[in-house]
Amino acid sequence: MKSTSYYPVLMTDDVAGTAAFYVEHFRFQPMFDSDWYVHLQSSESKRVNLAILQGDHETIPAEGRGKTSGLILNFEVEDVDGVYERLEAAGLPILLPLRDEAFGQRHFITRDPNGVLIDVIKPIPPSAEFAAQFAPEALPAD
Repeated sequence: MKSTSYYPVLMTDDVAGTAAFYVEHFRFQPMFDSDWYVHLQSSESKRVNLAILQGDHETIPAEGRGKTSGLILNFEVEDVDGVYERLEAAGLPILLPLRDEAFGQRHFITRDPNGVLIDVIKPIPPSAEFAAQFAPEALPAD
């Protein structure tokens, strides 16, 4: 199977509010906008997409309907400190403060209005212990 695109679809009971959150705080723009589905694309990269879907829409099989839960969206960014300052100033809840991890991330975690966790990450060099667990091509540049 050759995939031509991949993006998460968040199921919610507030499509417009959820889409507005990602537009305001994560610089997405609507590429398709209806009352039951919004396809968002990053204004900074056409390769970064996210969709918002009414959780009880008829196109979803009955057993799969509901709200997205148990999910963390990872956004890798160049300036994690700047994003942290901007989102904290905007009043978003900071569930995990900005910090460096030995496994190779400088990151923090917030959440969207539905409770979906958002991990904002800048890859950093991992400790020697964790570097040994990476494929050589997966290690971030210094």
